[in-house]
Amino acid sequence: MKIAIIGGSGKMGRWFASFLLNDGKEVIITGRNERKLLEAKQQLGVEVASNIEAVKNADVVLLSVPIDNFEEVVEQLCPYTHSGQVIVDITSIKVFPVETMHKYIKTGLVLGAHPMFGPGARSIVNQNFVLTPTNEEETALAQKISKYLEAHGARATIMTPNEHDEMMAVILGLSHFIAIVSADTLASFDKLKQMEAIGGSTYKLLLTLAGSVVSEDPEFYASLQMSLPNMTEIERLFQRSSKAWGDLVKAKNRQEFVKRMNTLKNRLEKAHPGFRKAYENMYKLVEGL
Repeated sequence: MKIAIIGGSGKMGRWFASFLLNDGKEVIITGRNERKLLEAKQQLGVEVASNIEAVKNADVVLLSVPIDNFEEVVEQLCPYTHSGQVIVDITSIKVFPVETMHKYIKTGLVLGAHPMFGPGARSIVNQNFVLTPTNEEETALAQKISKYLEAHGARATIMTPNEHDEMMAVILGLSHFIAIVSADTLASFDKLKQMEAIGGSTYKLLLTLAGSVVSEDPEFYASLQMSLPNMTEIERLFQRSSKAWGDLVKAKNRQEFVKRMNTLKNRLEKAHPGFRKAYENMYKLVEGL
């Protein structure tokens, strides 16, 4: 089986190229940046080609390209896709890319997928994937890919593109927003080195979260914030909650603070059975840093 990774010179593209090569697949990669493409070729020992040539000769096409130029790439490739070919995108949103693939690709079978991890993952074991089929044929393909992923130790969940994007607005959008705002707040202090040296587990976790987002590609995070549905309302809700808790602290309303925190504890415990282990889990995470 020959797999073409469009955007294979990027971090995520390289991750999948390495995984698939180790799994015995034949891999060909493409990339816009010639220097990065040659680096990836030398690092991975793979064949490189233009987008068109790669797609023409592949059984499976993996689209690992930024959402901002996704439509441009799909439109370029669509005349060269062929019957029996599988085209999978791995962008972090799903409604727009899936609709775009259906719009342009009339031969071959398409599927939206989202690996819920970044290129820093050491292996596929215990990683989550979301697959977003829109018809029976795509669902059959999603089930086949699910079995493949699970056989390699990963977990796969099937849902619609709309369900995916609604959940990602919280799972990714809100998490990233909190990390960026936290980083912006931390950056206003002039003793970060000293605080890091004496900080406890909670602070280390906050600093790691903030740094893990801010140290990466800002174009990617900007695209997510501005492409996921209802982000403005979700972030407005976060801002309202922040103000409400801040007002309690300002007023030194200890009784109401404790009451609300207990209410939160009860709600989260009902929603998440493992909630009581959160404190213990935090220490495990920090000790692994």
